[in-house]
Parts: sequence; C-alpha cells; structure tokens
Amino acid sequence: MNKIKLNVLGISYSQTQSGAYALVLSEEEGKRRIPIIIGGFEAQAIAIQLEGLTPPRPLTHDLFVSFAKSFGVELNSVQIYKLEEGVFFSKLQCNDGKKEVFIDARTSDAIALALRFNCPIYTSNDILDKAGIVLDMDEGDEPQAEEKETPKSKTSSKESNLYTGMSLSELNAALSEAILNEDYEKASRIRDEIKNRS
Repeated sequence: MNKIKLNVLGISYSQTQSGAYALVLSEEEGKRRIPIIIGGFEAQAIAIQLEGLTPPRPLTHDLFVSFAKSFGVELNSVQIYKLEEGVFFSKLQCNDGKKEVFIDARTSDAIALALRFNCPIYTSNDILDKAGIVLDMDEGDEPQAEEKETPKSKTSSKESNLYTGMSLSELNAALSEAILNEDYEKASRIRDEIKNRS
C-alpha cells in the first residue's frame, strides 16, 4: 500500500444521517479530506481524546490501551486499506517486540486507538481519490467551523450563558461533576469556557 499519512481534523454532525457524526481526516501533505460517518458512541470516544478529557473510569478504548501496554504490545500504525460500498476497512499494525501482527478493526475504533497510542494513521492514494474531497480555500485560511466541531458543539445559547455567568471555581466544580457523571459533552463545553478565560 502506498502510504499517505492522515491527521484527524475534527468531528461534526452528519448532514446526511440523523444521529450520526462525520469524522474528518485530512492528508498531511495535501488538501484532500476524508469524511467518515460514525455513530455517537464512537464520536464521543474520539472527542474525549481530542479534548484531552480524562474519564473517572476507563472507557473501552482506554481499557484496550492499558491491557495492551500491560503485556508489552504497541500499536505502531493504523491503516485504512479498503473502501467498499461506502464502508472504510482498517487494520491495526501491532508489535510486541518479537512479532508484528495486523488486526482488522472498525475505522472509528482504529482512529480512537491511534489517538490514544499517538501513532500514525495511513491510507492509500486510491482511497483518497475515491473518497477525498478538496475544499476551496485560499492559502492560510482556516477550515470552516463546521468541520472542526465535535459532538459538544450543538449547545443551546441558554447553557452557554449559564457558563458565562459562573465564576472560575464554580466552572471547575461543574467540570468535575460532569466528568464524574460521565457527561463528557457537557464537560467539554465547560472546559472550553475555562480555556476562553485563560
């Protein structure tokens, strides 16, 4: 496979499927992007890692990372190797120091793990030609806001105003409570408000 490195650009609400999200990957040295439709749970697992949130109890992907590292297994790369009838196929390239193994995985799970292992994500030029889109932007322009959105971004102005009126200590307390209650979308919004004040 001719490897082209991809970066996770962000997650936005899917415009085509209700209740789904679009995970947007971009080629590292180019302008093509791949939107991949994923479910809400998968979007949350990716968004939590992108936002740098730490849940009080490990999520499935965190458990997988702990399990793998406990037995000396590393994830070297994720490869999106096939696109068939709109479905992306991925494999994990793992190594325990003695042998290398490739494991099939859903692309959303593979990306969630790649973010946690901090390993590269690759695809082929063929897949980018089939599924890649190019946005018309001038040099130096930032991608449109909707591409960078995560599941947290669909928030009511009423809730935003509530956070604006809170003190920093109240926000930190609310953040801790949201994480304890495993409401990561809320925690992410509160964390953004705290960041905005820094």
